[in-house]
Amino acid sequence: MLKTPKALTVAGSDSGGGAGIQADLKTFQELGAYGMSVITAVTAQNTLGVQGIHPVPVEMILKQLNSIEEDLRPEALKTGMLFSAEIIEAVSRHIRKYEWKNVVVDPVMIAKGGADLLRRDAVEALKKQLIPLASILTPNIPEAEQLTGRSISTKQDREDAAKFLHDLGAGMIVIKGGHLSHDKAPVDLFYDGEQMHELEGRRIDTPQTHGTGCTFAAAIAAELALGKTPIHAVKTAKTFIQEAISHPLHIGSGHGPTNHWAYRRNQA
Repeated sequence: MLKTPKALTVAGSDSGGGAGIQADLKTFQELGAYGMSVITAVTAQNTLGVQGIHPVPVEMILKQLNSIEEDLRPEALKTGMLFSAEIIEAVSRHIRKYEWKNVVVDPVMIAKGGADLLRRDAVEALKKQLIPLASILTPNIPEAEQLTGRSISTKQDREDAAKFLHDLGAGMIVIKGGHLSHDKAPVDLFYDGEQMHELEGRRIDTPQTHGTGCTFAAAIAAELALGKTPIHAVKTAKTFIQEAISHPLHIGSGHGPTNHWAYRRNQA
């Protein structure tokens, strides 16, 4: 009997469907992994911004994690919005307890509209508890700056930041380059613990970028669940998100969602 690859997302719910749990499950499905979820927070949001955040009680988060481990052990997982130090510590404790592998950590901190998705006092818990469990850590430039306490504007800055994050315990790091506006083509830096790899993409001028970080990390997790190597997973995820941004859905009047259908349709 063929084994169905299972991927888990531990993140917040986005009522607008463009980011969070909703984006992750769409991505898993499109790449051929069976998607499962542990919801850490419920948000009221749309393309204009975040109107409200309600964290799920830790007891309920732990019940969801236990339910997954008891019957549906994942081949890979990604974490997204965890919101508080208490939630980060609980999730980290259970990842260690269950010895889950292929852990992709997207250190979600700020929404596209500027809302804080991680309490400021939770950053240290993220650095000390969760990052050491990361097989692959996927910060954007602002997140990498907050995690390292350093300004990042050059190639050397990114390489130094990647090494710093590796020293915190992350196995591999992808520092996404989309926030460096002076780059004609966005270049993601992938550090595998030994070598630096530059992955160049296309810069696409569009406001339809809500959920790009969630989708990118989810695509990596899906590929790892399918048994792909980390470098293959990262390259596929980059292609996936480039296609998703290149073929926008034009939904909403603000930062619209990406097109999770585009990659598979263009591969057909």
